[in-house]
Amino acid sequence: METIKEKGLDVLRELIIVNNDRFEGYKTAAKETNDAGFKALFAEFSTQSKRFSDELRKLIPPHEEAPGNDETKIFGDLYRSWMGMKNALNESNSHAILLSCEFSEDIIRKTYDDFILDPDVPGEVLALVRKQRSELDRSYDLLRSKKRSV
Repeated sequence: METIKEKGLDVLRELIIVNNDRFEGYKTAAKETNDAGFKALFAEFSTQSKRFSDELRKLIPPHEEAPGNDETKIFGDLYRSWMGMKNALNESNSHAILLSCEFSEDIIRKTYDDFILDPDVPGEVLALVRKQRSELDRSYDLLRSKKRSV
């Protein structure tokens, strides 16, 4: 395995943190909704983000520091707080929760897109980023189809 350049390490660290945010956001959504179908969907997406983080961590050399499993961005913390408030105000309104989740998906997909378009991202990192981005598209499509059915 070639040594991951500093740019690759930055990408890996950023995406691990973004996936930590997504993991926590969907864990919160699963807890807040009363709909069994949404609980299962959100748990699946949360698990997906945990898997993504684990895959990204495997590309970080042992001598380099990786973000902690609980390390999130300020945005992630604010998002979870906002979702809790929105849920309380709307009495577990599934449509409102889905809109919040869709907003979060837009942000994570944009983050992945920015790295895919960056010519300095090493090939090994880029291959994993593209693979995960493709899975995010499938999750996003599933989320949007659920939103239409509410």
